Amino acid sequence: MGREVAIEPVAVPAGRAAAVAGRTWFRDQVGESGCAVYRLARTGENYLYLKVAGAETLSDLVDEMARLRWLGAYLPVPLLHGFGLEAGGGWMLTGRLPGRTAYQLLEADPVAAPALAESLARFLRRLHAIPAERCPFNADHALRLAAAKDRMDAGLVEEDEFDDARLGQSAQVVWDEMLAAMPAALDRVVTHGDFSLDNLLVVDGEVIGCIDLGRVGIADPWQDLAILWHSLAEFGDDAAAAMLQAYGIALDSAKLDFHLRLDEFF
Repeated sequence: MGREVAIEPVAVPAGRAAAVAGRTWFRDQVGESGCAVYRLARTGENYLYLKVAGAETLSDLVDEMARLRWLGAYLPVPLLHGFGLEAGGGWMLTGRLPGRTAYQLLEADPVAAPALAESLARFLRRLHAIPAERCPFNADHALRLAAAKDRMDAGLVEEDEFDDARLGQSAQVVWDEMLAAMPAALDRVVTHGDFSLDNLLVVDGEVIGCIDLGRVGIADPWQDLAILWHSLAEFGDDAAAAMLQAYGIALDSAKLDFHLRLDEFF
């Protein structure tokens, strides 16, 4: 399906060599974390996933490891098998969650989108119900705006990958319009930060866990709702509407637009 490609094994730290020996390696071609992600398969055993960061993405890997360890006390997340820092980089080895991603399921059966959307919403409510005062990580709009501005000033925003609604606009235009229409009040809950169909695992129609946790932190709930709404819209308006109804919230066009614009910078 073009989502991964078989490769030759790569060098790993000596302490992890036994854990990955005899496994078949596949390189992920979908994730946008900036790290290299490998699926390691061995007959009769569960997959392992190895994520490798260079110097430029090392802080992202550290962020994900810390959030994975914390969120595991509240929701199903991959088991951490090992983490290490080296000169100029680092690595993280995790287990797999059962099931298939929500995207894989909907790609195979788009008609199931409204029903699956309700399960996605129920899981998101569980995440947002975690006591915010217990979360040590900040991911609010002020922090993301500062990071977005840094990326824009450094010329790192990929304008040719903007959504259709903004394709052809410059990053500066999107930035100016986003600030002009920023909602006056934003709430604070524990968010995933990238609550997309590729990051949610499903078994028998129910979401059982989430992956790619590097952006977990306190933020407005529409940070997650907007990304999920946009992901589901690919499979029809009914799916996006069913998600909002199951979550128990009305469409807030101002917050939806703000968070979708902000996400363009990452």
